[in-house]
Amino acid sequence: MRDTLAQRTFRRGPLARRAFKRAAFTRGAFLRRVALTAALLGVTAVLPPAAAHAEDAGPGCRGAVAVDPVPAPDPEQRRLADPRTAAFPERAGLDGFVRRFPAALCTVRDAAGAERLLDAWGEALWQAAVDRAQGRRPGGDLASGDDRPLYWARLAMTVRLAGWQPAFAVDRAALTSRFEDASRGLTANEFRAAPGVRRIFVSGFDPFGLDAELRRANPSGSAALQLNGRRTTLADGTVAEFRAVVLPVRYADFDAGIVERAYGPRLAAGPRSADMITSISQGYPGLFTLEAWAGRARSADPYPDNANALSGGTYDHPVTAPGMGPGAEFLRTSLPTDAMTAVQAPYPVRLNTAVSEIPAGGTGPVDREDGPTPGSRAVAGGGGGYLSNEVAYRSNRLRLELRPDLPGGHLHTPVLTGLPADPALLTGTEFDRNEAGITGQVLAVLRSSNAGR
Repeated sequence: MRDTLAQRTFRRGPLARRAFKRAAFTRGAFLRRVALTAALLGVTAVLPPAAAHAEDAGPGCRGAVAVDPVPAPDPEQRRLADPRTAAFPERAGLDGFVRRFPAALCTVRDAAGAERLLDAWGEALWQAAVDRAQGRRPGGDLASGDDRPLYWARLAMTVRLAGWQPAFAVDRAALTSRFEDASRGLTANEFRAAPGVRRIFVSGFDPFGLDAELRRANPSGSAALQLNGRRTTLADGTVAEFRAVVLPVRYADFDAGIVERAYGPRLAAGPRSADMITSISQGYPGLFTLEAWAGRARSADPYPDNANALSGGTYDHPVTAPGMGPGAEFLRTSLPTDAMTAVQAPYPVRLNTAVSEIPAGGTGPVDREDGPTPGSRAVAGGGGGYLSNEVAYRSNRLRLELRPDLPGGHLHTPVLTGLPADPALLTGTEFDRNEAGITGQVLAVLRSSNAGR
């Protein structure tokens, strides 16, 4: 059977699971309308003339100059030197965003205009990726649900933003953050106020582990794109609307509060607030797991993030992630796990109650299959000590602070496999089939979340 090895690994305990997981990880309004329309129509046909011709922007603007061939200082951006990275947006019809972005920057006359433009282009890129994932934007020969074109297009655009040399002072880091948030679904992505419709907010992740395999995708990011804005009927007949974001695999962004920025507005009381939250990430081979416990610690080193940064915490010496606010060492899921684990095809779905802890009065880590003991210090939640565990902890710590009655937790998908052996091939039939199977089951599991409530 497909999942024999995965189930055996799951039973062997947290250390074996971690090993598997590591092996697998006014003018502003006008500009916004232009960029959003461009996202739907292919970008190039509807940009204003000043955006289409950088030389019209005035002397000194170098926004449309080709990217400097000197390697970018950012390790994540450096991977763009591989020509395959440009093929992802090209083969998804998103390359127009990358090509036209520098010229658009050259139309900006002041810092406030830069902020508006970055918001507009980021939101347009996000919406274009969502529309493509949901079949409303044809383009290219990659599968519609493929999450990789959005990732590589966004990254290429951040390089062009870094190379922009305007004639006025800008806070480049703040502008980059605005663009990142907008292109990840954190802005202009509210629930609709509709009586009787249940609102479910989810987050996915970028691809990771790209130094080992540049072609990797992340089914949690694909699921987020396919769910965002979608309405569906839950198991009990209730209609639900999904909203989603795709988070970076970078410790620095978590330190800067991106999880709280993503989840906070959806947890604020009101007619557009969420009724349930679920973070999603890629986990173990061959099965889904609902994580019963999220731990406060980081302990994944020597495994780096996408920027090749380490957390500073190991299994033997965990560290507390900064900037989270007060909270317990472990937080338990409040998702309806019995109903959600009833979905068992095409992959099994398990409730994972394991944790790693330093018991009260102890000095070393202990793996436990039945949850934490009183007074212990967190080493790892069921999902380990990496960012998948941390998004679960941060989002549910915030949920307990703002909306403790809401269901919330974390879902791990199976590892996405099936890439062709030829590294020049970006995708293949088995890979596309596996991604569709995983993302389809994510929806099925979430549909069951209202059963019996």
